[in-house]
Amino acid sequence: MNVLIIMSDTFRRDHLAAYEVEAPWRRAGRSGEPFIRTPHLDRLAAQSALFDRFYCGSYPTIPCRYDLFAGRFGFVTRGWQPLEPDDRVLSDLVAEAGALPAMIFDTPMLAVDSYNYIRGFAGWEFIRGQHSDRYNVDPITPPYPAARHKLKNLGATQLYLRNTAARRLERDWMCARTAAATCEWLERNRTRENFVLWIDMWDPHEPFDAPEFDLARYADPGFRGDSIIYPMYGRPTYMSEAERNHVRALYGALVTAVDRAVGRILDTVETVGLDRNTLVIFLSDHGHLFGEHGLQGKPTGPFGQLYEVTTRVPLLIRHPEGLGAGRRIPALAQHPDLLPTVLEFLGIRAPDAVQGKSLWPLIRGETEHLRNVVVSGRYSKIADEPPGTFVLRSDASAFDGTAGLAVQAEPITVTTDRWSYLCPARGGGARELYDLRADPGQTANVLERHPDVAADLHRALRTFLEQHGAPPERVALYPAEARVHERETLIPRDTLLYAVEQDRGQVFAFLARKDAEARFGGGASAPAIRETRLGALRRDRPKALVHMDDQYYWAEDLA
Repeated sequence: MNVLIIMSDTFRRDHLAAYEVEAPWRRAGRSGEPFIRTPHLDRLAAQSALFDRFYCGSYPTIPCRYDLFAGRFGFVTRGWQPLEPDDRVLSDLVAEAGALPAMIFDTPMLAVDSYNYIRGFAGWEFIRGQHSDRYNVDPITPPYPAARHKLKNLGATQLYLRNTAARRLERDWMCARTAAATCEWLERNRTRENFVLWIDMWDPHEPFDAPEFDLARYADPGFRGDSIIYPMYGRPTYMSEAERNHVRALYGALVTAVDRAVGRILDTVETVGLDRNTLVIFLSDHGHLFGEHGLQGKPTGPFGQLYEVTTRVPLLIRHPEGLGAGRRIPALAQHPDLLPTVLEFLGIRAPDAVQGKSLWPLIRGETEHLRNVVVSGRYSKIADEPPGTFVLRSDASAFDGTAGLAVQAEPITVTTDRWSYLCPARGGGARELYDLRADPGQTANVLERHPDVAADLHRALRTFLEQHGAPPERVALYPAEARVHERETLIPRDTLLYAVEQDRGQVFAFLARKDAEARFGGGASAPAIRETRLGALRRDRPKALVHMDDQYYWAEDLA
């Protein structure tokens, strides 16, 4: 028996049509057309057990891969970091049992800069060219597709544009190239038994840059504004409504391109006969905010709350003998559960250190629940790390693992069948409680109406941290007695800022003059840059956008 796992980064659950989720927004200029087209994944879903309540544990990319590879909740004790020498992960366990682990991927941080997530694989192929991959050494500088103050990480955006400058046909797109390499591997190894092939596509992660014919399915035909392929995180008011709609169309187009790439892999599995003996799994690591809760992207710090649109992700599992096919499974499950599920399918005993639970009892219908609660969190950039661990914070920033102000610890989310409880660390602001049955969009914080529910979930959070090895100082960051609206001052009100006012009246402020010049230009035709203080800006223009660490805040958010 074989296993084929397809990871698609940043794939929102509501963008997989098979989930039949109400469209989160209307597409301008596309009245009467489907919200999203994912015919190939829809076909896979019809043949699979579809998990309806699958949640991330550790967020985002690298922490999630640790959960998947090790079957453990990494965010409790680890940062954004490489595998450690004593980690026992999927590739090691499969190889020790005599099976063949292989990997094909374009998610760059799995291999570059000593992240060693390729460790233990008998063979791996890295498809070069994503936005943080130093791939093209030719000194070309393609123009930005949008105003610089609207784009996150100008260096990575420029590198992506350089990497893709020679791209012409659909087969040149990253997800298509990864799919082609996968199809070739499957054809060459069609008679091989007992392999585990991990496919890791970074699409539809930013930059949101799909083939023109895919974008034509979703974009407003009348749109003539900036193409913001890599939107700045945080407050999204730097975009017009038309630009925001276009960003959503860019993402939807890339989702459809990914669906088609996955479809080619599925067709090859069937063509070469591997569908008869291969378990196929499709999943994602997390979602992405497109204006929900007044936020864009994967912001952190005071904007680090993990809502449903971020934590609840697709999971499809197709058994070669049809076990569970067509079943929609409502039970709570998380990323660490994937490793024991794969190991059980292969007849390999999971190590005692694995914290995940095999999903086969759910798929076989032997039980309706594995977990009463699920917990999702991002490890802090500056909290004390246990001895022997380390965090490459600059790498995390380059790969979107961090953005925004460094805070002591990020909010953690506890989810049950009915409730979602969002708990920031001490001094991080208001706690939030949502009734998911009555309010699936999480629009009304009902914490003050249900304090007993919040107290129960807070106890569950602290118990989870303690049981999963969090040091006492980490647990102490989430005290039960914290005031509901407690918020520490983020930066002093007398902080000097360098402000620019656009012609449409929007004010942008930066901590350094050079940053203002980098975003708006420093020449004679550039807008004037004036000095101000945060307190004055907050008083006069509370919705002015303040840029810090590749994230926008409103002035009123900061003081």
